[in-house]
Parts: sequence; structure tokens; C-alpha cells
Amino acid sequence: MDKASLASALGSPAVFGQSQFAFMRGNAFEARVKADGGAELLRLVHDKLDRSAEPPAGAQVPALSATGPEGRAARTSLALREATEAPGTWTLLDHPMLALDVAGSPAFLEPDAVVVHPDGSWTVVEIKSFPMLDGSADPAKVGAAARQAAVYVLALEQVAARLSPSPRVRHRILLVCPKDFSNLPTASAVDVRKQRAVTDRQLARLTRIEDIADALPEGVCFSPDLPADELTAAVEAVPATYAPECLSACELAFHCRARSREAGAVTSLGRPVRAELGGLSTVEDVLAAARGEAGDPADPAVAALRRAAALRAEALATAGGGAL
Repeated sequence: MDKASLASALGSPAVFGQSQFAFMRGNAFEARVKADGGAELLRLVHDKLDRSAEPPAGAQVPALSATGPEGRAARTSLALREATEAPGTWTLLDHPMLALDVAGSPAFLEPDAVVVHPDGSWTVVEIKSFPMLDGSADPAKVGAAARQAAVYVLALEQVAARLSPSPRVRHRILLVCPKDFSNLPTASAVDVRKQRAVTDRQLARLTRIEDIADALPEGVCFSPDLPADELTAAVEAVPATYAPECLSACELAFHCRARSREAGAVTSLGRPVRAELGGLSTVEDVLAAARGEAGDPADPAVAALRRAAALRAEALATAGGGAL
């Protein structure tokens, strides 16, 4: 479903996302990297990943346009096959479309680029607008780029598995960024084997979409065109546990946050707080336990709350009843 449209229909539109300035700057940098048939990009791939190959004097850049994501994914698979069967040449796939099975449903992915080496192996290229200063970039941003590229590597492996013989998908991707404070491209090879393994395990553990659908009430529908009360009831038929981390990753986070606050759920304060409170799942339960009105005194969480409440009362008494 389109969760952004769903959130807007529920009256809690998502407001996060990349700024227009950053979006334009990123597009301008990517266009520079891929200019002249990707000559600079291929030079970086050769320099950082495949110096034993012949320097790329030129490259094939196949057209990948087609109708719909399914058509583009099929066209990408064909282009990869043709490039792999023509050894000795470099091939650059600009914004290919890949399909990855996620819980039984295809998810369509669009890497910035995929390069086919003269030996027939494949490399994922990620182009980012954050800078590399003195050859190093922000570790958090590099980690996020590596996790993103690992998903593309998994999708490429599924394409490669359908070919005979199966080409090698390289686990070292090329991360291209602006050099220092300029707009000149520089690059670094990033090993994504760890991120690929973690993502693969996570995908294997996902509940199948069919199983989720079977657990829903009969006739439930998430169309944004439904009346607000019906749409709200449909969304709430799916259990959700809001945490502040959701705000940076989910379009429905603001809706779930409002519902979590209405219910007094302690998860709205963060997962670490929820973990410390054990079986106390609402703010009302926590306050009652702290006041000694509820809860098992042998419960470590309840004992800690009562100790904290006693210390607070003592501090307030010492301060003459003033606020801390």
C-alpha cells in the first residue's frame, strides 16, 4: 500500500524526507559522475575495484526503459545477461530496476548504477552527496549506504541465480561521494558482506504476506478513499507498537504516536524505557506501582519505581515542597 497516502487520509501526514535543496544537489552530482557515458564512474570502478582489468576506454550503456516496474526489471535482467555473455567489455547500467522477494511479494529496487566488468562480474555503485573529507566520510552515513547497497546485492544475486552459468556478484560495492568541499567525485570500496548476511537473515524471518492477510478481519480494506472512521478502524486492526525510532522510518509514525499517547503506552517513551519496566505497559500502571497502589513488590521494576518515588518525595520535602 501507499503508506504516505494512507497517513494523509488518516489526518497524520508524514513530514520527514530529503529537502528539495539536498535532492537537487544530489541529482546534479550524480549527473556529473555519469557524464560522458559514465567515463569518470568507470575510471573509479577500475581504480578502486578492478585494476587487473583493461582500463575502460568506453562502455556499453544499454537502454533500460520499459513499461512499469515489472517491464523495467525484465529489461534489466536481459541487459545483464547480454553484458555477461560479451566478455572483455565494460557495461554500465544506469538506474536499473531489480526485483527482490520480500515475504512472498516482489519489491522493486533502483540502484544508482550497476557495472558489469570485463570478466562478467557485477558491482553495485552507490552515489551519495555527503562528502569524503581526507578520504573518509561520516561512518553513520557510510553504514547506511552499505546497508542499502547490501539489499541491491541480494537482489542482483537472485537475478544471477537464474542465469547459467551464474555470474559473480561482487560483495565490495563502490561508494562515490564529493571530494572534500568540492563537487569532484571520489570513491571508496566498501565491503558489504556483513550487511548482506544480516539483511538476508532478516528477510528469511519475515512473516509471509499471506499469513498477515489471513490474520486480518474479513473484508478489511486500507483504501485512502474510505471514510475516515472506517479507515481508522481498518488500520487499528493491525497491531502496532510505536517507538520514537519510527519517526525516521515510517509514514504512519505520527498516527501511531497519537494512538500510543492516547492509550498511555510506555513505548512512546522509547524501547529502552519499555524494557526497563517489565510487565508495566502503560503510564497509568507505572504511576500506580510507584505510589504502591498496584504491582508485585517482588518485581524488580516495581521495587525500583517505589524507591525512586520515595527518593523524589524525600527530595521535595527537603526542598520545602518546591519543584525539582
